[in-house]
Amino acid sequence: MKTTILTSFVAVFLLIILGSCDSKPIGVSAIGLPYEIAVTMDESVWADSAGHVLKEELLIDVPGLPQSEATMKIMYVKPQDFNGMMTYLRNVLIVDVNESKYTKVSLKSEKDKWVDKQVVAYLTSPTKEGLIDYLKENRRQLADFFTREEMLRMGNVYRDYFSSKVMEMVKNRFDVSIYAPAEMAYFKDTTNFFWTSNNANTGRMDLVIYTFPYTDPNTFTLDYLVAMRDSIMKINMPGTYPNSYMSTNKLMTDYNSITLNGKYAGVLRGLWEMEGDMMGGPFVSVARLDEVNNRVVVAEGFVYAPETDKRSYIRRIEASLYTLLLPGETATGNNTEAILAVETNE
Repeated sequence: MKTTILTSFVAVFLLIILGSCDSKPIGVSAIGLPYEIAVTMDESVWADSAGHVLKEELLIDVPGLPQSEATMKIMYVKPQDFNGMMTYLRNVLIVDVNESKYTKVSLKSEKDKWVDKQVVAYLTSPTKEGLIDYLKENRRQLADFFTREEMLRMGNVYRDYFSSKVMEMVKNRFDVSIYAPAEMAYFKDTTNFFWTSNNANTGRMDLVIYTFPYTDPNTFTLDYLVAMRDSIMKINMPGTYPNSYMSTNKLMTDYNSITLNGKYAGVLRGLWEMEGDMMGGPFVSVARLDEVNNRVVVAEGFVYAPETDKRSYIRRIEASLYTLLLPGETATGNNTEAILAVETNE
């Protein structure tokens, strides 16, 4: 115990010393919780209407959840206090409003500026009014950017800590690969449908993969994918009561296209519910066209976590979906970004 305490003290002491240096420390990773962001900007701007609009952007609701949950958790830091250990935080947003320095609003980003596994975004504007207009015209841009970065980090974690059993079973069944959370330990495997779950009492996460022939150019649309989802889930995901089964809440479903691993993919997001039962929760599915086998491959994650926040669970399983690799696709070394190069096309 004494050795552990001493080691921790030395580590913290070294971090503080390193934080006072101008050079980037070697082998030191960013600190802070997932989806936590440090915002540093002039205090008068932060307290004004521009700051309020910025907070609204970062605290915007996570899409597809049954209750309101903020995208990010904000930590405001005064510019004069942003030094030392503050520069070790994983997500940093630096905002500068200065009419003498800038002629237009600009948003740029930089990775690993002060420590490894860090992303720093710079939002600059000549005026507060210009900043407000930019944020309103580019709704969700900042929130989605930092969300994507967090999913990239989680994807890197899955590369080292994943369920090898799921990987093996999915490879044998569908000739695809996916990095599922390591705690996935319960399975159901049929011809064109695979299910796995952590079966947790609190924060249950399930992942399914299914395929169907590609015969219709209208496949990648909201109506088609929802109809296909309902037909497949009704057969393969029965409830605990007779004649109960999983279905999609049609009023709370959204569809958009993304570029995943350089190719088109469709993302369906919304709420699932059990017909004839009281269960329900959020889901996210990623549909991709397997041109080699002329089929559609769908990877879906859904969460059951009644009476608790669901943001962290659905984001964990969603990050796993973006690691899906079709036949003929490979990741380059340990570059998870090659797998998780997700850009919204909205």
